[in-house]
Amino acid sequence: MFQAGESIDAALRGQRVALPQLEVRMLLEHVTRLTRVQTITQSGRGLSAEEAQRLTDLCARRIAGEPMAYLIGEREFYGLALQVDAAVLIPRPETELLVELALQHLPPRARVLDMGTGSGAIAIAIAHSRPDAEVWALDASAAALQVAQRNAARHDARVRFLQSDWYAALGAEAQRFDLIVSNPPYITAGDQHLQEGDLRFEPLDALTDHADGLSALRVIVAEADRYLHVGGWLLMEHGYDQAQAVRGLLDAAHFSAVQSWRDLAGIERVSGGRLED
Repeated sequence: MFQAGESIDAALRGQRVALPQLEVRMLLEHVTRLTRVQTITQSGRGLSAEEAQRLTDLCARRIAGEPMAYLIGEREFYGLALQVDAAVLIPRPETELLVELALQHLPPRARVLDMGTGSGAIAIAIAHSRPDAEVWALDASAAALQVAQRNAARHDARVRFLQSDWYAALGAEAQRFDLIVSNPPYITAGDQHLQEGDLRFEPLDALTDHADGLSALRVIVAEADRYLHVGGWLLMEHGYDQAQAVRGLLDAAHFSAVQSWRDLAGIERVSGGRLED
């Protein structure tokens, strides 16, 4: 598809692959380790045999549907470049709403718990924005935690990571936090979207609870009073049609100020409430 010695300019101008030129450019920059400006100023530079082969392979994988974030190994979230691979979900712009709300509800020198951290996106964004906060992050996947730890180190974010099936690793002596946030698996089992687009390549257990989409949310809400300070907030991302059900869970657990917030698309994306005595 791409040949050794072929110039960068020729590789970008060719119509040999069924991909947008922007995606080809992004893959070429990844393979050659050149910046956007350098691909312009060095447009006559020839591809090495290894670069041509890698670019050919990456384009083929992209044509097969593999997400650009996995091919490049990186995705930006809340202004931070984060490493991603097939062990973690790809951070999405709508989840930035959860970070914004967390920062709004975070008192000075607060303790924060991120449940199901994945790549660490939420926890790291909070820790990076609020270095006075003590941030903890949990995930059941050891592979995901390795990615999250590398991302935290990359951005010098102080986050304590624990491998845990939800609250389990916090121990018999319950830790108390001022804020709990989570973007748990909430897609229902058998949802057709799991077989479409990027979701086909993302870790299934991070996408769905293999049930009605609410089981993880139920666990988080039901046990939150053991881990939140009185007056602390619980904020959770959920599916586009789950806001009412999640508010119901919070009401039943006697949270106050229960409400949902809409993302930039106008979808109720995050629901939460404050723990009362």
